[in-house]
Amino acid sequence: MEDKKFYLESSEQVLSDLKSSPEGLTANEAEERLTRFGPNKLKEEKKEPAWKRFLAQMKDPMIIILLVAAFISAVLDVYQGTVPYDTFIILFVVIVNAILGVVQESKAEAAIEALKKMAGATTRTVRNGETVIIQSTDLVAGDVILLEAGDAVPADGRILESASLKVEEAALTGESVPVEKISDVLSDKGEDVALGDRRNMVFMGSTVVYGRARAVVTSTGMDTEMGKIADAISQAKEGLTPLQIKLAQLSGILTKAVVGICVFIFAFDVIRSLVTGQSLGIQNILSFFMIAVSLAVAAIPEGLVAVVTIVLSIGVTKMSEKSAIIRKMSAVETLGCTQIICTDKTGTLTKNQMTVTKTYSSDDDLLAAAMGLCNDGEIQADGESVIGEPTEAALVVFGIKQGCPKNELEKTQPRVGEIPFDSGRKMMTTVHRKDGCFIQYTKGGLDEIMSRCTTALVDGKVVPLTDEIRDQIVRENKKMADQALRVLSCAFRSYDEKPETWTSDALENNMTFIGMCGMIDPVRPEVQAAIQECRNAGITPVMITGDHKDTAVAIAKELEIITDSSQAVTGAELSKMDDEEFKKRIKNIRVYARVQPEHKTRIVKTWQELGYVTAMTGDGVNDAPSIKTADIGVGMGITGTDVTKNVADMILADDNFATIVAAVAEGRRVYDNIRKAIQFLLSSNMAEVLSVFFASVMGFTVLLPTHLLFINLITDCFPALALGVEEPEKNIMDREPRKKNDGIFAGGMAFDTIYQGVTVTVLTLIAYFIGKSGDASITASGYSSLGVTMAFFVMSMCEIFHSFNMRSRRESIFRLGKLNVPLLLAMLASLALTTLIVEVPALAAMFQFRSGGLDPVHYAISFGLSILVVPVVEIVKLIQRKTGK
Repeated sequence: MEDKKFYLESSEQVLSDLKSSPEGLTANEAEERLTRFGPNKLKEEKKEPAWKRFLAQMKDPMIIILLVAAFISAVLDVYQGTVPYDTFIILFVVIVNAILGVVQESKAEAAIEALKKMAGATTRTVRNGETVIIQSTDLVAGDVILLEAGDAVPADGRILESASLKVEEAALTGESVPVEKISDVLSDKGEDVALGDRRNMVFMGSTVVYGRARAVVTSTGMDTEMGKIADAISQAKEGLTPLQIKLAQLSGILTKAVVGICVFIFAFDVIRSLVTGQSLGIQNILSFFMIAVSLAVAAIPEGLVAVVTIVLSIGVTKMSEKSAIIRKMSAVETLGCTQIICTDKTGTLTKNQMTVTKTYSSDDDLLAAAMGLCNDGEIQADGESVIGEPTEAALVVFGIKQGCPKNELEKTQPRVGEIPFDSGRKMMTTVHRKDGCFIQYTKGGLDEIMSRCTTALVDGKVVPLTDEIRDQIVRENKKMADQALRVLSCAFRSYDEKPETWTSDALENNMTFIGMCGMIDPVRPEVQAAIQECRNAGITPVMITGDHKDTAVAIAKELEIITDSSQAVTGAELSKMDDEEFKKRIKNIRVYARVQPEHKTRIVKTWQELGYVTAMTGDGVNDAPSIKTADIGVGMGITGTDVTKNVADMILADDNFATIVAAVAEGRRVYDNIRKAIQFLLSSNMAEVLSVFFASVMGFTVLLPTHLLFINLITDCFPALALGVEEPEKNIMDREPRKKNDGIFAGGMAFDTIYQGVTVTVLTLIAYFIGKSGDASITASGYSSLGVTMAFFVMSMCEIFHSFNMRSRRESIFRLGKLNVPLLLAMLASLALTTLIVEVPALAAMFQFRSGGLDPVHYAISFGLSILVVPVVEIVKLIQRKTGK
């Protein structure tokens, strides 16, 4: 079918070719075609197999050094006729680390894939004669789709009906000007037509910018024009966040520093041997090399970037469970810095369930008929539920309650033409055939409608629209607005013949005013608490709405966003302010009413110029510029257009303001936990480096490379990941927002990392010297198996106990309440494994520990030293809390 020239055929012939109808396909037929032809998506780059990912883990310079060390050690052991235990242990740890890396990558990818599915585009489609919303990937040839302004065209299709449709096709044709579309046949001569001139077709990858249409899908996936241009499109890869970039840079710096230290220590040992007259045999050189490798192993936090990535992924997944779908990883970090939230009112602060509660008209039936027919909402098969924009759905429901259901009215008054709503006119017009004549219904804001009316319907009669009648209408409108009702007005105009010109200037004038409907969209019950939470967190909520100022003020006062109407301005008042005046006044303005899309962008930019991190919500295609400009662009998942969702950093699956606040709290939690994991890893690695460095300089062995590898296998993965899922601290939303330019070590983290690393170092060296002093079997080279065994136990367990310290950087761990179960399990597993390799003779021999392990006294001493890290850190935390540092 993809080779047929549907643009040269009538719509009836196209439907016949596709074995479809104006009522669309049946669900069964669509399912069968989806199975036969596959989903509507472009080819994705094949994922690398697991074995390639595994080998990729071996590219790290430190891993290569370890493998070289393992090879040299194996050669020497075989040459001397001994079992190469070191080699086995190094290879085991390297393999386990590589496997963990692959698993972590897979988990992150799985989380991102799940989010892609959740954030996937949807399409209004006609199935079984009813309008339904489905995933765009489930579209098949023959499906009838409904398009309106803001929609991304999901597949190639032939237009069946078109109402002032304009489509942006720059991605395909390079033409920046939107193309006006039609439903007629282009030619009956069988001639080919250039892609840009196929005005009765729509194509995947283009965007509807005006009007609406009904089209039948002619091709999907790789059979579309977009698919033909791109034979294969690589799968979108998530870029590194600023934090991940900083960490990658930190790892690079550490790697260079470590190489330098390793070279220094190796050279130092060689020179010391020469000075003291020791032999420089292969055994000694290998020993010096292994000491240098020890430092490398100790200093590099191999799992740092991987841990941060997986913690971010877990955080993103948790946010999605709370209806906040993160499209860009960087948004997780920025959420914690948010200072201003600019939010729409309708559906975000309110329930988005508009209900007509007040009317003003001398003929409510005519009012209901006009509001229902000048409307794109549709009644579903049950005769009660309505699909469509909330305000329009409320008007259709109003018609049902008045005994004037839209689907019945359309049988006697079919629509023959329309002028769609746009944000400039703030009106919508439809024309219907009625009793051999034609009648026009126009609905919109009161100011716009009244300015186009010359007469009014009073007591069932059309009379001139006098100043007295105007004043009465304005008073009634004010009463409704004071009750926080959204007011829409409507008018009509009659014609003997069908209008020839479909423009606002030609039709939307000389109309007769019918009346008004007052609707209310109740405030979401959870928003009040969310607003208060914002204030506690140092975040300022700002309402931006297209509603009447009185309505906006009433809702804002109810939610305590403002206390006085002087804190609200209209778009017109904003336009009169120059930039300097606006900068002076913006901090006192909390509500913007009757705004244009360009006002939103100006508001965001002004806050940003003053140094504030700003979030902006939006749903319409015209909101895209302001959402893209904001530090956090928030798209609406229910009412939002595809264009808006595509530029957003975050999508609200429930269109709820409280979800934004919950996402901010989750963003703070994730960033907090990442910093805790980083501090934990760096302080632990610092302790390992300092221990090995001092021991090397002083001429004794405190820990072997295999010992450090084992410790890192534990501390670099499980406890750090467990810290990543730590519950938020109780005061997390009582703090001021984090500064956007704060570095990794901001807030005293550098000091904390150093003193904690030194503490573990001291405890480890104390353990070594205690063990050495009671060791009767020290080798000729000065190797104390008891000292090393105790140092290993203390280092390993000290870091595990220290991970509990890091549940909070300032709060006492005894006041945190809920236990971190994964961290507890990590501690128990580490204690069991550490005890196992120390006490089991075969394992102890492999690691060159004391034969027979630790006796009860030395085990108790080691355990006691290990746990000392907790009170030391608790004391420092107490001092920091008291001094406010």
